[in-house]
Amino acid sequence: MHAWVNGRMLEDPSSPSITVTDHGLTVGDGVFEAIKVVDGRPFALTRHLRRLQRSASSLGLPEPDVAAVSAAVDEVLGREHLPLGRVRITWTGGPAPLGSGRGDAPPTLAVVAAPMDPAPATTAAHRVPWPRNERGALAGVKSTSYAENVVALAEAARHGASEAVFANLAGQLCEGTGSNVGYVVGGEARTPTLTSGCLAGVTRALVVEWAGLVEVDEPIEVLDTADEVFLLSTTRDVQAVHAYGDRVLPAPGPVTLELVELWAQRAAEDLDP
Repeated sequence: MHAWVNGRMLEDPSSPSITVTDHGLTVGDGVFEAIKVVDGRPFALTRHLRRLQRSASSLGLPEPDVAAVSAAVDEVLGREHLPLGRVRITWTGGPAPLGSGRGDAPPTLAVVAAPMDPAPATTAAHRVPWPRNERGALAGVKSTSYAENVVALAEAARHGASEAVFANLAGQLCEGTGSNVGYVVGGEARTPTLTSGCLAGVTRALVVEWAGLVEVDEPIEVLDTADEVFLLSTTRDVQAVHAYGDRVLPAPGPVTLELVELWAQRAAEDLDP
């Protein structure tokens, strides 16, 4: 693992580097991006940096300088060749008083890179009872306030699943803790619209563009009868779901398999689509 914080590379990534009064630490006032690294290079970096700016703006944080962030990513990845890995970019409110109000210190920027294992071809998912608030201030924002996801993912793990699935307040299918959800009905691949409150995932956007994935909002119970279910995320790519609750599903089913193959082909053609 290699880490860069506020303009300097850390010789020891575990060494103290962020103040205990940083607003990202004390109240989760920050945004982040997790970017897949393929053969030492970040995948879809431009899209991730644009979303980082949008998330910061939605949170009321100053927009990060994408050129500076990109340079930091290059510096971190230059320290070690990662055949497969991830880069985590974190942008926080910086040092602040111990409360919800922000201070006047500049934001904190941290970039960390580490290897990762390939995602399994299939996985299990579990619906959790807590809804996403599609009308909340953080709806669709990739915020560092992830405690809700931690609780949900732990609940999914207790049921033998690697991902939790949320409905929104309207009872519609929304998203996973770190993924978008897709499904197949009558041969048609679908995913919730962004108005469901789900994150505007980079992988989701590319599959919508490349495969014509249909964006539609439906009750979460649609997964109880869907022909196929799959997840979309930076670290999972297109991943088939072989079990959802008590259901056993074809994994990958024929439509999901087409998406998996299309993703592999298109992603190999362009690392910054």
